Order: sequence, then C-alpha cells, then structure tokens
Amino acid sequence: MTSRIPGADEFTSRPLPREELLRSIPPALALHRIGDDAVDAVGALTYEVVRHRLWAITQEMGETLRRMSGSHVVTESNDFNFSICDELGEQVQVGTYNIGLIGSMDLAIVWTLRHRAENPGIEEGDMFLCNDPWIGGGLHQNDAAILAPVFFEGKLFGWTTAIAHQVDLGGPRPGSFSPSARDVFGEAIPTPPLKVVRGGVLQRDVADAWVRRSRLPHLVGLDLRAKIAANKNAAEQILRLIGKYGADTVKAVMRRMTDDAEQRLRAKLETLPDGTWSAVGYQEQSGTGDRGLHRIQVAMTKEAGKLVFDFRGTAGQTGVINCPYPGLRAGIVFTLLPLLAGDIPWAAGGLMRCFEIITDEDTITNASFPAAVGKGPFGPAWGAGNLVAEVLARMLDAEPAHRTDVQSICNGTTDLCVVSGVDNRGGGSKGFVSPVFDVMAGGYGAQVYHDGVDTGGRLIIPSARAPDVEMTEYLYPLVALWRREETDSGGPGRQRGGMSGSVCYVQHPDQDGTMSLVVSGTGKAANQNVGLAGGYPGNSQLDLVVRGIDEPQLAQAAAIPGGLGELGGNVEVLPCEGESELGPGDALYLHWQAGGGYGDPLLRSPESVRDDVSQVRVSAEAARDVYGVVLGEDGEVDVTATDRSRSKLRRDRASGAGLPDAALAPISTPDLRAARRLDDNLAVRESPDGGTVVCVQCGTEIGPLSEGAFVAALARRESAPSDAGPHIWHDPQEYVDADMVFRQLCCPGCLTAVHSRIVPVGHPLPADDYRSWA
Repeated sequence: MTSRIPGADEFTSRPLPREELLRSIPPALALHRIGDDAVDAVGALTYEVVRHRLWAITQEMGETLRRMSGSHVVTESNDFNFSICDELGEQVQVGTYNIGLIGSMDLAIVWTLRHRAENPGIEEGDMFLCNDPWIGGGLHQNDAAILAPVFFEGKLFGWTTAIAHQVDLGGPRPGSFSPSARDVFGEAIPTPPLKVVRGGVLQRDVADAWVRRSRLPHLVGLDLRAKIAANKNAAEQILRLIGKYGADTVKAVMRRMTDDAEQRLRAKLETLPDGTWSAVGYQEQSGTGDRGLHRIQVAMTKEAGKLVFDFRGTAGQTGVINCPYPGLRAGIVFTLLPLLAGDIPWAAGGLMRCFEIITDEDTITNASFPAAVGKGPFGPAWGAGNLVAEVLARMLDAEPAHRTDVQSICNGTTDLCVVSGVDNRGGGSKGFVSPVFDVMAGGYGAQVYHDGVDTGGRLIIPSARAPDVEMTEYLYPLVALWRREETDSGGPGRQRGGMSGSVCYVQHPDQDGTMSLVVSGTGKAANQNVGLAGGYPGNSQLDLVVRGIDEPQLAQAAAIPGGLGELGGNVEVLPCEGESELGPGDALYLHWQAGGGYGDPLLRSPESVRDDVSQVRVSAEAARDVYGVVLGEDGEVDVTATDRSRSKLRRDRASGAGLPDAALAPISTPDLRAARRLDDNLAVRESPDGGTVVCVQCGTEIGPLSEGAFVAALARRESAPSDAGPHIWHDPQEYVDADMVFRQLCCPGCLTAVHSRIVPVGHPLPADDYRSWA
C-alpha cells in the first residue's frame, strides 16, 4: 500500500447531501434558490423550449472549443466535454462527447464551493482551473477542467464547465504518462482549483505557470483559452435565456430536468428484477517490469429503483493502474448513461441519484494520494466500467421487455501509444507529442438481435472519431501504410461483435532520428471485450514494432506493403506497460480491441457467416473452426458438411469437458412458455424449492437455481486461449506469469456454450452471478 501523506485527505471529494453541502458554504456566498412551488408552476411548453435550449448551449460549447483549439485531441478526436450545473454543481445537461470527463465534474464544483468560497472567493466573472483526479473534474492529470460560476443579480445561479484531455502537462515522459512511475510524483503534478480568471480577466501569472509545465505550451495555452471562451459563451447564452424567461423559471426547468431524469431511471429500474449480479475482471501489468494480473470485482445489487455497486475485494493500489474515487464514479457514469439511460435526457445529476458506491480504500479503483493515477481513465476506471456494463447487461437480459438494450462489452479500453520526438522535415526542428488516435475506431459489442457496429467508435465517447490519416501525416512526421478493419477481430457469437482495426506507421522519408514510444494497454492477455451468454471475446489487443523492415521508411519502395508479412524485419512485441523507440528502419503496428460476441457462435445463422466471409469480416478458416460453417467452392453454405462440422465441435466440447461419448441432445425449440428466461440459453422452471435451470436450446434440465448450484452441473472445458479463435494472441505468457485458459461452460445435453471467457487458472466460477435469482 502506498504510504499516505499528511494533509492529503483535504484534497478529496465525495458526494454530499444537498443540505449538508449548503451548511458548509459560507453565508457570504449568496445562492440563487427556488422552492418546490416554482418547479410545479412551469408549463409543459416552456419546459421543453428551455430544456432544449440548455442542450443546444452545451453543443455550442463544443463548437467553440473545437474552433479555437489547435490540439489534435480536440479537433480530430472529440476527447472533451461540457456541462451546465445548478448552484451546487448538480449537472443538469452534459454533452455527447467523452462522458467519462463529466462523471465527476460535480465533485470538483462541490470541492470548490467548500474550499474556495472564502479565500480566494467565488465571484462574478471568475473561473477555476483544475486537473486534480482526487478532487474530480477529470480522470487523470491530463484531463484539465475550467469551472465557471454563473451569477445573476449578485447570486450564484449555476455553473458551466469545459474539460479536455491535454496532450502534455509535464512529468518525466512526453505525453505525461510514465509506465515506470512509482507514485504521482513520477507523473504530471495534479493541481487543485486555481482562480485562472478573475472578474473576467485572465490571470497571466496562473496561465503562465500552467503552460510552463508543458512540452507543448502553445497547444495547452490555446486549449486553456478555448475552454474559457466556451464557458464565457455558455454564460452569456444562459443569461440571455434568463432575460427572456426569468431566473426562477430557468432554474425551475433545471430542477425538473434532474428530477425527471431520476424518476424515469427509477421507473425503468422498477420494471427489472431485483437481485445481485457480480463480475470479475483484471488489469494486466501494473507498470514497467510487472507481470501480474490485478483483480477488479463488482457486485451490483438492484432493489426497486436503486442500484448499489460494491467493489470490495478489488486489488490494492499498485504501480500506475490506479484511479481515485472520482474516476471509479466516472467509470460507472460513462457506462450507465448510454446503456441504461439511452432513452432518458442526460441530466446527469438526476441519474446519479439512482446509484451508490461501496468501495475499500487504497485499492486500484479507489486509490489514495500519492498513488500514480496516470492510467486511471483507460485502466481501472474503464475496467470497472466494463464490469458494470456486464452486470447491467445480465440484469437487462433477464427481462424480455429490455432484451433489446442488452449489449456485450465494447472495445474494452483504449490502446494508448504516445509518439514523441523532433519533427525535422524540411530542415525544421519542432518538438511533437501525440497519442495515436486511430484507435478511437473500436468495435461495439453484439446485441441480442444485432451484430455489433464495426469500428463504430467508443461507447463512452458517443461523438468519438478516428482522425483523418492525412491530418496525422500533416501534423507529425509519420506515414500510414494502412488503417483498416481486421478480419476475425469481432467476438464470435450468435450475434458477432463489431470489428476493430489496425494501423501501421513508419517515419516520414524526410525524417531522421529516433522517436520515443510510450505504450499502455490492457486486454493483451485477459481480454477486456468479453462476450455474453456464451459469446466469445473480441480480439486480443496487440502492439508491435517491426525492426529493420526491408525498405526503411519506404523511400525506395515500389509498392506499399499490404500486411505485416510483407514488411520483412524482426517483430518486437510491445508490453502492456512500457517504453520503446521507433527508428527510420522500423514500423509501428497497433491492433486495438473489437466488441464481444453474444450467444454461442455455433447458433449463428450459416447464411450470416457466409455473408461475413464474403465481406471479409470473418475468414473461411474461422467460419469452419469457430462457427462450424463449411463453404463450398462457390462460396455457398455446404449444409451437410456444416451439420457434421457443428456436431464435431460440440463433441469436442464434450470430450474436453470429460463427458462420455454419448448422443448429443438435439437443438430444438422446447416449450418454455411457463419458464422465466435468464439469458439467451438459460431459463428457470419455477417451483417451491427455487426452480430448476433448463437449457433454452434443447430443454435439458441442468440443475437447481438455488445458490447457483446448477453451475456445477454445466460441462466445463478449459483449453488454450487460442481456441477462442484466430483473433486471440496465442501466448499470454508474453505478458503475464499467470496461466491463462479459454474456459467454456456448456449445457451438458446439447453442449451449447453458456459462458465463454479467457481467464487465469483459478478464476472463480460464475455461481454468484445467479445466486440472487433463486
């Protein structure tokens, strides 16, 4: 456990009941408040007009920032967001950009109200700069927020916020991410809220101190001013709205927006079964040189209109794979909003009233200062979000009316690779730092009735996009050999996970010298993009440098190489957490993660597999070996050969599980009208003793539901991870010391897969996942 530093607890923030927060704010700060009667007095038409105007203001904030910023992160990849909040920081409207960046914005405002109201004061025209992950407003130090109070007639009416990822804010490594950091002092230093604008005037001393820490001060300075401008524009628009409708009316609409969001989410939860669902996942390699797996676990309990997320039992903080409490909260928010509240306006403050968090201190999802937290967003926060997505999906799957909302895990996390160096094209000498943002084009998870979206983006960033390759080549001394979707990357299933892609860069021919690489990415041994209901995981993340390619920098090449096999040279596998270099004779290859599958791939329509092969989404080999579909020379399904192939694959599962070579139960349509569905493959025949779990595909009675006892009766097969398909890295021990296996739990009758995961030996069976449904 990282040792604590005296006084560090002052720089933490947690949700507070409104009345308790009000008592902690100095009386000298006058607040604009209204009574319940004002909320009830707003007419339906006024409510809708004002509500949509507030939504439009956040979108205009996005346009302001994008037009002013010179950062690739903002202009090309939309890694930023905004919010409009009430006087106490409760978020009324958020943008559709990076949802994780608004998951703790209210916590930053709460801290500012409690610790800045007296000294230096919160006054009209002020703005505060913050990048402290323990306080909130961002998931790691590179997320820098501007918090802007909005005053009307001398009273604090509300807040606007603008936040964006900054390419570099100091620290030992370009990009401010250091895989070898032992604590936060080996990264960019966090900054609690500072008054950067006073009375409408930018404070040059604060702004200078801010940009002085960066290797790219011109970009950081531009983003600072762009966020200030976005907030200023929003405040002017809100005051104009107040001028038209009155302050009490606008505030009443804001109150009703959060109340309506809360009521609608609680109403949806009321229609879902009560129970507890649990999930366990892993982070690989806590830092440079580590070869361990670090556990995250969650048990989600749903009772009436409330969710409780219990993360007790998660591994202790270690290395760089930590996030403080605000990051954990953000991980829940960026999963819950699109998956459970996709049909509810995102008044995030109201939605967050519907859940609470239980967590141990000093863990990788609730780290104490001064733990290293640079990987917080795309490490433990995203990892926790994946588990939340999994338990939410299983809860939704158990209710027929909500099965259309079920989605397997999307691309799992980002594939971070920061490239830095000196751009000396044309005789120049300009330093550059850039993450490779092509990886934004992740695959979406499969749904019950649809395949996942291929290279669709990011679940947590609805407006995410991969940058224009030509813009990347213009800004940085790199040349793209290819950026393409990767065959077989989507998780196999009855519904296939969305495909991911790969990109391969070499140095520009006019560039000389060596570039630095910092890499960080989970999902190379223990897949983060898991499937559901027997669906297989999506591809393993893979980062390589090919050394000594046949045509260095392609200066003399007659044709562009079409794949790794055409590059020549020697392959260096990059670790989960580490540093490397890219020289003139090298090529950088990144293959990011796809979406997980849904349902057993042996149940996928042969015609759908045929279409996947013809569209190069699935290879003919994977069609045969994973889906059991055999295609003839004309490309059409060989029905007889496919039946034999699928029967053989089921028998292989039985043999691998140690079952006798008996006749397989035929796939059929058993009468389960009186049974309660659990997911794609399992249902429960109710009885006074708790009910019996039966297979939806063949009708086999598996065992009692009570205490998840039926899990022990499932056929259990453990084999090499590569058995999950050609998209899985064949040697997980390249990254971790743990022995990894592809574990399948199948119906003992028809051998339909009901659970398919790549896990370490000793990973717990999912009995607890069903225990509460007894």
